[in-house]
Amino acid sequence: MRNKLNVLFIEDDEIEVMKLNRTLKTSDLKHSIREAQNGEIALEILKSNERLPEIILLDLNMPKMNGIEFLRILKNDETLKYIPVVILTTSNNRNDVLECYKVGIAGYIIKPLKYDDYVIKLKAVLEYWSLNELIKL
Repeated sequence: MRNKLNVLFIEDDEIEVMKLNRTLKTSDLKHSIREAQNGEIALEILKSNERLPEIILLDLNMPKMNGIEFLRILKNDETLKYIPVVILTTSNNRNDVLECYKVGIAGYIIKPLKYDDYVIKLKAVLEYWSLNELIKL
């Protein structure tokens, strides 16, 4: 049975946000998406008394606080460290990949140039996590 996911999408590029929302709408995926334009805003959302996300989709290249800085803060928090984080980025830099896995990510997806490839990857990620047993925080 698939679970409806509460997803936090941390992305500063409005086109990427529109692309994710379009993918969900056209794929008939009924997950709940909360958006944050950078890591600082995401931390404010996570520290509020609202329901925590079951998964975080995180871009690496953002203003104010990059994705790796955000990830380090998240994984050092006793409550938030259990939320799975999937990197969704254009960076195929080996050092970024290694550092993210070292800090504790659940996956690393490079954004493809073609929209159809993006849809396939995003659907696969969300399908997997909607079937997974997740910790309810």
